[in-house]
Amino acid sequence: MVAPLNVGLIGFGNIGTGVLRALATNGALITPRVPHPIQIKRIADLDTTTPRNAPYEPGILTNDVDALLNDPEINVVLELTGTMDFARELIDRALKAKKHVVTANKALLAVHGMDLMRTAVDNKVCLLFEAAVGGGIPLIRTLHQGLAANDIQAIRGIINGTANYILTEMTERQLDFNIALEQAQKLGYAEPDPTFDVEGHDTAHKLAILASLCFNQDIRFEDVAREGITRVTAVDIAFAAELGYTIKLLGIAKRHPDDSVEARVHPTLLPSDSRLASVNGVFNAVRIDGNLTGPVILSGRGAGPDPTASAILSDLMVLASAKAEGGLRREMRLSVATGRKKVRPMDDLLTAYCIRFGMMDRPGAMAQILRALGEHNVSVASIKQPFRQQHQESFAHVLVVTHEAKESDLRASLKNIETLEVNRAEPFVMYIEEMD
Repeated sequence: MVAPLNVGLIGFGNIGTGVLRALATNGALITPRVPHPIQIKRIADLDTTTPRNAPYEPGILTNDVDALLNDPEINVVLELTGTMDFARELIDRALKAKKHVVTANKALLAVHGMDLMRTAVDNKVCLLFEAAVGGGIPLIRTLHQGLAANDIQAIRGIINGTANYILTEMTERQLDFNIALEQAQKLGYAEPDPTFDVEGHDTAHKLAILASLCFNQDIRFEDVAREGITRVTAVDIAFAAELGYTIKLLGIAKRHPDDSVEARVHPTLLPSDSRLASVNGVFNAVRIDGNLTGPVILSGRGAGPDPTASAILSDLMVLASAKAEGGLRREMRLSVATGRKKVRPMDDLLTAYCIRFGMMDRPGAMAQILRALGEHNVSVASIKQPFRQQHQESFAHVLVVTHEAKESDLRASLKNIETLEVNRAEPFVMYIEEMD
């Protein structure tokens, strides 16, 4: 009888139950494709009494994590707790116990991933995390294997379904942000506290992981510049559409000739006829630019139990295959040296911008703003004519599109503008990213 790949699952929530359901549903397809069958041998969770919508033997569910980690028959620990410090301790212990680890914990990986990968290599085991970015989209293995011969030059992605759904509703139905958010919450696409998604934290976590793999640098969450979508208004979306752009929350990472890496997350104006701009609702998409392949775009469902289970099971299938083949040298190879990075400061960014100003609606006000921009080498390409804010006849929005300018120059000009008497609101900056 062929020995199974014994898996210990820690964290039996929405994703954990999804994995068991997917394994039961597709088990007849999966088993012939791997030399060792995948078996969930133990499950550890604080809650051992609530019934789960998944097929499992009640006797394998325990609240004793130590028993799972110390079980010599368990080959792989599947960490799905969604925690930070506790998950880090679990994964570290499992790796040092010579057990492979599979996780979907993007926040943990964006902060401590390189340290844990080093521990995995030191102990000759694997830390796999296909499910951490893009749900069911096979991004990690595409970068690690399918595009391994390429010099990756840039990666740009819509990698948070909640934010993308909200912006899609704002665009297609002319909704304000708060209305679109409330709708997303009612449909279960947004959490009661949506900060993690709408302020760009989730996207920044995922971008840090992707940038590290693409550019062979230890890029972490703290290295990613971040701006969320909470300040995007229907006015911004309408103006962008007039110019032929669509607003998306985009994660962008690029490598420059001096090997420095820019990594940023923010509302971005994309050409409306570009392929990323057409990705709507809760779907995700990532564009990877390789020097041999040119642009490669992967798109699909970026969250949910089924897509995430697909990614987790693909990692388990890799481990089940390697168990028979006698090694995982390629999967274990750590290509990123801990601490090796050259992060490009945001001040050095050179790009075009779309800026919304709130100003007094009086003669000469616009001239003062344009003068402040020009004094700091920010050249204006176009201006949206002012219109009065409802019930505030003395207040007007003005939207300005610039030519390429340096971020430090733009910020210096905005600092001056905020001191002007005609300025009545904090300027809101969006970035323009040209692509096909």
